[in-house]
Amino acid sequence: MKSNHWQRPGNNGLDFTELGMGTAPLGNLYKAISEDEANAALEKAWDNGVRYFDTAPLYGLGLAETRLNRFLKGKPRDEYTLSTKVGRLMLPCAPEDRTGIDKFFETPTRRQMFDYSYNGIMRSFEFSLERLGVDRVDILFAHDLDIFNQGSREVMEARQEDFFASGYRALVNLRDQGVIKAIGAGINEWEAAQTLLERCDMDLFLLTGRYTLLEQEALNSFLPMCEERGVGIVLGGPYNSGILASGPVEGAFFNYDPAPQEILDRVSKIEAVCKNHNVPLIEAALRFPLHHPCVVSTIPGAQSASEVENNAANIKVDIPADLWADLKEQGLLRNDAPTP
Repeated sequence: MKSNHWQRPGNNGLDFTELGMGTAPLGNLYKAISEDEANAALEKAWDNGVRYFDTAPLYGLGLAETRLNRFLKGKPRDEYTLSTKVGRLMLPCAPEDRTGIDKFFETPTRRQMFDYSYNGIMRSFEFSLERLGVDRVDILFAHDLDIFNQGSREVMEARQEDFFASGYRALVNLRDQGVIKAIGAGINEWEAAQTLLERCDMDLFLLTGRYTLLEQEALNSFLPMCEERGVGIVLGGPYNSGILASGPVEGAFFNYDPAPQEILDRVSKIEAVCKNHNVPLIEAALRFPLHHPCVVSTIPGAQSASEVENNAANIKVDIPADLWADLKEQGLLRNDAPTP
């Protein structure tokens, strides 16, 4: 599988396979799967050449990290890149107080507590190392410092200030000491990511769903700033929660909710152009973000070995350059979006 190298001055950088493995689905997101099913999905990714794995304490309230523990045992540590996230602590609680009821299933009984302080980030990192069973991770992302997850601009800005006041220093210290190789943030909104980039020396962002066949507003200012500063982008959610994989079918999801009619209509037009070039929509959606010079990997969700196999096959498909040109000509893709 093709890979991309990211590097900043003063270190040897990191290698990312174009297709990475996000592990939120392996934390029993939306439905429970067995330990064997989760491990089979991870092993199928490895067999197909995937060598970048991303996780977080939130995913299954620690379950995704512990499932990675089983999988990573015996894998040569220098052969893969691993990222996890900080900003939440998972605290024991009563079953009725568990975080993620009706979202994560059959998980440890834990409730999340946001904590972007110096001590909170250090504690989160230590807990992740224990759950993962590894001596080091390569990247730490500050997780969900955006309106979508914090609930309001006021709360988001308050927690961002907590991060700027001390949590950011924890990440920098870990990087400076060589404990981790890179720091950044996992964000659902490019505007929030840009705020962090303006005030912090970030290496990478995991940007979810905000640079896809449906959305390219990040080209306004955030992605040019990343390109200027040598900041890498891991692109999560290339299917915008599903609609760019399923197509504009009844019940298709966009941004974790049923897609509104205007989105269904736009996807219908994009899909029609893809069909004219004999390219399935899902293949174009997976390949598109990787044409931007900042994007080092894309990590669609997968909960089964067969889904992993499909993603691995789709990433290898050659997309005709005329498809991108036709999308731009019809106003379905921004003219400044990098394409062949």
